[in-house]
Amino acid sequence: MESVINSAILSLAGFPKSNPPIHHQKAVKARRAVCCSLSSSTSKNSNNGGDANGLLKEEEEEKYNDIWELFKEAQQNILYLNKQRLVAVEELNKANREKQLLLDKIQQSEAVNRLGNEQSLWWELLLRIDSMVLTGLIDSAEASGLRKTVMGNKFSVALVFFDIRQKTDAELLAKLRHFSDKNVFHIIQICTEMEPLVSVGSLSSYVTGLSKALQKKGHMVEVILPKYACLDLTEMQGLREIEAELYSYFNGQLHGNRIWTGIVHGIGVTLIQPLYYSSFFDRERVYGYSDDFERFTYFSRASLDYIAKSGKQPDVLHIHNWETAIVGPLFWDIFVKQGLGGTRVLLTCHDFDSQCLEQPDKLALCGLDPASLHRPDRLQDHTMTHLVNVLKGGLVYSNKVVIVSSMYSKERIISSFSHGLEPTLAIHKDKLLVSPCGFDNSTWDPSKDKFLPKNYSADDLKGKSICKVALQQQLGLSRNSSTVLVGCISTELLDFDLNIQKVVWNATQKNVQFIFVGSKVTSVNGALEYLQKELKDETMRFVNRYDEALLHLIYAGSDIIWCQSFHDPLPQVPLKALKYGAAPVAVTSNENKFRHFVAHEQETTRFSQFISSAFGYLSLSQAVDEIKNNPSKWKQKIADAMVKDFSWNAECYDVHVSAYTAMKSL
Repeated sequence: MESVINSAILSLAGFPKSNPPIHHQKAVKARRAVCCSLSSSTSKNSNNGGDANGLLKEEEEEKYNDIWELFKEAQQNILYLNKQRLVAVEELNKANREKQLLLDKIQQSEAVNRLGNEQSLWWELLLRIDSMVLTGLIDSAEASGLRKTVMGNKFSVALVFFDIRQKTDAELLAKLRHFSDKNVFHIIQICTEMEPLVSVGSLSSYVTGLSKALQKKGHMVEVILPKYACLDLTEMQGLREIEAELYSYFNGQLHGNRIWTGIVHGIGVTLIQPLYYSSFFDRERVYGYSDDFERFTYFSRASLDYIAKSGKQPDVLHIHNWETAIVGPLFWDIFVKQGLGGTRVLLTCHDFDSQCLEQPDKLALCGLDPASLHRPDRLQDHTMTHLVNVLKGGLVYSNKVVIVSSMYSKERIISSFSHGLEPTLAIHKDKLLVSPCGFDNSTWDPSKDKFLPKNYSADDLKGKSICKVALQQQLGLSRNSSTVLVGCISTELLDFDLNIQKVVWNATQKNVQFIFVGSKVTSVNGALEYLQKELKDETMRFVNRYDEALLHLIYAGSDIIWCQSFHDPLPQVPLKALKYGAAPVAVTSNENKFRHFVAHEQETTRFSQFISSAFGYLSLSQAVDEIKNNPSKWKQKIADAMVKDFSWNAECYDVHVSAYTAMKSL
C-alpha cells in the first residue's frame, strides 16, 4: 500500500517514478526504518503475550499520520512547482518578446542600411555628375538633365549603377546617357519556345536568357506562348487561369481562348489555350505538322487580341522566326490603331532555313487582305511568286531585325546564308543587326559552380588542375594534371570520317586524353564506341548518358573543348568553354579548312573578333603543341579568355537594347 501511495504522491508532484527527489527518498527511508522497528517490537510483544491489539492500533495511527504528513508535503511541493512553472513560462514569454523586439530592430536596421546605401548611391552619382561638369566632360544643361534622371528613377538607378565605384567618369557618363535615353522599356515577346517550359532548339534558351538579362537591367519583359500539351510547368510559379475568356478572330469568326498566367525565373508568362481549335496545341510535338501555318497564325492573332484587349501598351513587340513573323503585317494593318501607336516591332531570325510558303488566300484566315500583301515589296516570294513568304513578311513589316549569328557579319549572312531572301535583306539592310547568342553565367561559372570539387577563377587557376584529376579519376583515365585533356560535348554534329579518327589517333600518341559525350544520333554513338575499342580503352572515354554534374566537370577539367564550329547556339559550347578556361577548337580534318571563314570580316560580333584572334587559327594538333611547348603563354591566354563576358548580359543584351532604343525614335 505504501509503495502505491508513494507512487501516486510522486506522480502528483510531477516527478518520475524511477527517480524521486532526494529529500523525498530520505523521508521515505526514515519512515520505513521506524515502521520496521515498530513492526519488530510488535512481533516480540505478541510473542511475549503483551497487548498486541493496542500496539497495532498505535502503529497504524502513526503510519497514517506519517502518510498524511507526506501527502501534505507533496501538495506543498506541487504548489511550489506550479509557481515555479508559472515563473518559467513568464520568463520564456519575456525572452520571446525580447527576441522579437531584437529581430524587429535588426530588420529596421537593415532597411535603414538599404535606404542609406541607396541614398549614398544616388548622392555619389550626383557628385560624380558635378565632377563631370567641373572637368569639362559635360555642360551644365546636360548635367541638369542627368540629375533629374537620377532622382526620378531611384529604384532603377540602384539596380543599374551598383558598380559605380569601378567606373571611370567617361564610362559612367556613357552609361548615364544610355540610361537617360532609354529609361525603361516594356517588351512583350511573342514566341513559340521558352526554357524550361518548352524547348526544341536555340530559341528557348535565347528567349529566357535575353528576358532575364533585360529584367536584370530594369526593363519589364513579358512572354506569350501557346499552351502546349507538352509544356513542362514544374518551374512555373503561381500558375492560374484568368476567369474571363479572350475572344480572337480566325477564319471569319470570333473564338474563345483560355488565358493562363504564371512566373518563370521572375518573368511574367501568359499562355493562350484555344477552345474551339483545341487540337492546335494539344499534340506531342511543337513543330512539323501540315497545318503549322494555321496553328501559329491563330496564336499570333490571339496574342495581339490579348494585348489590345488587356490595355497593354508595350514599347516593343519582339517576335521570332517565321512562326510569329505574321505579327508584323497584323500589327501595322490592323492593331496599330487600337491604342498601340507607340509600339514598335522587332523580329529575331535564328536562321533563314525555314520561311513558310503558303497560298495567298490563307492570309485571310487571320484577317489580312491577300490582294494587298501578295506583292513583290511585301509578302510575295521571290522564287515561287504564286506563294506568299511569311518570314519575308516579318522582315518587311518589322522596324528592326536581329539576326542571331556568333561568327558571321551582316554582309556574309546576306550573301551566303539568306536562302533566297537576299533581295529583301539587301533592301532592308539598314534595319538589320547581328547578335551573338549568350549563356547563363549564373549557372555556368567555375568560381561558384556547385558541381566542382574545387572552384577557380582567372586569378587563381589551381582549382582547374584539381578538377582535371577528379574527372580523370571518375572516368578511370590515368591521373595526371599535365596530360592534355580534350572534351567533346556536342557530338551529334560530328562527322566521324576516317580523317577525324586519324586526328584522334595521332593526338593520343602525344599523350592526349579524350572524353566524348554521347549523342541522340545512333550512328555517331556507334562510331564513338568503335573508336574507343580501337584505342583499347586507354586514352578515351565515351559517356553515353546525360549527367549534368559530369558535364560541368568536363568543361572544368578539359584543356580543350572540341567544337563542330564556333557558331553553336544550342548548347553554347564555345562560350561555356571560354568561361571554364578550356580552349574551344573547331573540329576539322583539314588543318586549313576553318581559317578562311573569319578572315577579313567586317562588322562581326565582339565574340567573333576575339575567338578568331585567340583560337580561330588553331587546329587540334597546334593547340596541343602550344600547351606543351609554351605553358606560361597558354595559361595567360586562357586567363584572358575567362574574364571576357559573353553571357546574355553582355553583347547580346547590348545589341537588342540598341535596337529598342533606335526604334523608339521611329
